[in-house]
Amino acid sequence: MTSSMPQKSTRTKGATSGAKPGDKDFVTRLADAGEEALQRLAELPGGQRALNAVNELRSRVDDLGKKVRGIDALEARVAKLEKEIASLKKAAPARRSTRRKPSA
Repeated sequence: MTSSMPQKSTRTKGATSGAKPGDKDFVTRLADAGEEALQRLAELPGGQRALNAVNELRSRVDDLGKKVRGIDALEARVAKLEKEIASLKKAAPARRSTRRKPSA
């Protein structure tokens, strides 16, 4: 079924070819607002410390992510080793300990 209603354009005003040079699209305005907010935050008392803490948290989360990604490989290695140990236990005959008789 086709609709007789005209379709609306999904382009923003700044993304069209006929936009004025002074017009900004949504992403540019959002980026500008974010930069301005960060500058204001840095100017507040303790704001620089807060920004430093957030940056440090970001780097710690990145490091944690790298370590967590390595866990899958370690689990695979452990599973492989467990299978090898199980097969070695099955292959080795059970030893009976024999007591030595005293030679006296």
